[in-house]
Amino acid sequence: VQFVESGGGLVQPGGSLRLSCVASGFTFSSYTMSWYRQAPGKAREWVAVVSSASVVTDYPDSVKGRFTISRDNAKNTVYLQMNSLKPEDTALYYCNARAGLSPLYNWGQGTQVTVSS
Repeated sequence: VQFVESGGGLVQPGGSLRLSCVASGFTFSSYTMSWYRQAPGKAREWVAVVSSASVVTDYPDSVKGRFTISRDNAKNTVYLQMNSLKPEDTALYYCNARAGLSPLYNWGQGTQVTVSS
């Protein structure tokens, strides 16, 4: 199993980024997928989840209304559109398949998002 995240970068507060994650090595279309992030000195936390057929999405209050998760099962890819970014969104962002509340597989390298003026 492999996850390749991309799309991160340096952005000013209020800006936007779109992250992508290409997955391989498992039946992508059968699994719920999540985006997670980890800031320096903090535990990894989930920031978005999408069900296998994109029927259900959910977000924690910290990003609700600003982040949008989507997926393309034909491309084995999950996306995270991030708008109105804040300095506290600065973190390394990862994707993973999810079973219940737990990530299923080893992590990829992540993509760094830095929000700073």
